[in-house]
Amino acid sequence: MRFARKQPILNRGRGELRHPGFKGSGDYEIKGDPAALKLGRNTFQGGFTATPEIAEAAFRQGEAALVLESGRQYRITMTGHSAGGDVAYFEIRI
Repeated sequence: MRFARKQPILNRGRGELRHPGFKGSGDYEIKGDPAALKLGRNTFQGGFTATPEIAEAAFRQGEAALVLESGRQYRITMTGHSAGGDVAYFEIRI
């Protein structure tokens, strides 16, 4: 008997990415509701879409802040980027 795995809620919107020397907007998609995060080891994965140059610079920076449409700000750790791609992948942890 197979059990259906619960699919995470996709939280999408337009936000602002900030890291030293940069502040700009782009689209984000987060697998889960960041407001539901609790202090500890829980993380949510997501991606930030911008120009290829901005995505690469954010990935190389390693850490940044993401301001969601709701106005809430989260610290993110960049986890991946494909050369020439316009998406930088990240994890949110509190």
